[in-house]
Amino acid sequence: MLSSPRFLQGVFTFEGKGLDQAFLLDAALTYVVPDGVVAQPVYFRGGNASGELVSVVLMRDGQPMRYFPIGAKNHTHVALRVVEDLEAGTGMELHVAAPAGTSVTLIVDLGLVEVHP
Repeated sequence: MLSSPRFLQGVFTFEGKGLDQAFLLDAALTYVVPDGVVAQPVYFRGGNASGELVSVVLMRDGQPMRYFPIGAKNHTHVALRVVEDLEAGTGMELHVAAPAGTSVTLIVDLGLVEVHP
């Protein structure tokens, strides 16, 4: 079996629209599992430079899959290995939510592995 790592990552600045108003932060934070492979989320790391709680939402085919709250001026690391397999064609996106009007700088790093049977 062969495997390949994939990452959705970067440093992003945005203005919050409300904790109940998650939105796609950047097109670079999207991923579709290629044909002929199975993907597995391995970890999520995130850092929040703002003075307010923010939430990163891992979306699977348009539906929330996991929520990662990140405290004010804090960080989080969540191991996801062997949580579940993502079949070919599954779409993943990282959305964010923060209190309305809050200026946020966020560092995100979602690691996945593609398994080639």
